[in-house]
Amino acid sequence: MESEAAVNFTQAVIDLHPCYEIDHFSYKLTSSPSVICVILYFFLALLSVITVCGNLLVIISIAYFKQLHTPTHSLILSLAVADLLVGIVVFPLSMAFSLSSCLFYEGLLCKVRDSFDITLSTCSIMNLCCISVDRYFAVCQPLMYKTKINQHVVVFMIVVSWGISALIGIGVIIAGLNNDKCKGSCFIDILMANTIGPTVSFYFPVIIMLCIYLKIFLVAQRQARSIQMAAKCAAAVSKMERKSTKTLATVLGVFLCCWTPFFLCITFLPFTSSPIPVPVIETLNWLALSNSMLNPFIYAFFYQWFRSAFKIILIYQLC
Repeated sequence: MESEAAVNFTQAVIDLHPCYEIDHFSYKLTSSPSVICVILYFFLALLSVITVCGNLLVIISIAYFKQLHTPTHSLILSLAVADLLVGIVVFPLSMAFSLSSCLFYEGLLCKVRDSFDITLSTCSIMNLCCISVDRYFAVCQPLMYKTKINQHVVVFMIVVSWGISALIGIGVIIAGLNNDKCKGSCFIDILMANTIGPTVSFYFPVIIMLCIYLKIFLVAQRQARSIQMAAKCAAAVSKMERKSTKTLATVLGVFLCCWTPFFLCITFLPFTSSPIPVPVIETLNWLALSNSMLNPFIYAFFYQWFRSAFKIILIYQLC
């Protein structure tokens, strides 16, 4: 029976991840990686480097140029810091302690990895939600914008975003420690990991963002029609509507494409009759983390101020 269990365990490890091997029933990175493993980790390392460099450019630009010291850019700075830490901490930890390896070896480092992953990813989502609130007041209530969104309000939003994210990350650690005391799966831990966590981290912010951006889009269209009636400039209005639609579609589309598959998978995982293959879950996890790489392009590179700041920084470094 023991030999059969060992064979099944070894086969499970081989099937789950090409970069791991068995060493006295422990699950560790292989000393002789395959070509697939090398290509995989080179690609993931490249994602990490791009994530770090892109968000570092955003942080330097906002910190260096006084023109960017505004409430909106403070929120983008907080987002860039969260995404930078994803590239520096979560990407390397996820490469060293993958989802499939932690499935067999739930040690302290795996719990730390999960905590950082959930905390920083949640913080990134919360900051995106705060940016949508900022854009709502800027577009829908421009006369009240400076009153509603000032530095004190922005600091409060940032503190709440990081605070909620840290509490969720700590909650996952506590739930993981309780698992060791349970013979089976604890109901409260499953509820925390598969229902409460995803709801607070993803579904609730997504509902807020969808409602806000829908409102922004409707208001922008109404303003465009008003301009059309006043100025009779159909070409300019049509261009304005296309640009507004494209920006909102890009923001929501990239975010939802990256995060929705992973959270849907995690939410319905306990209710599936047949288990979802771990490589599928791990691939969806990396797709979600890649949003931290794309955020600088979406929220920074589309703005003229940032493009000019990046050019100045890069020219200064080259000279």
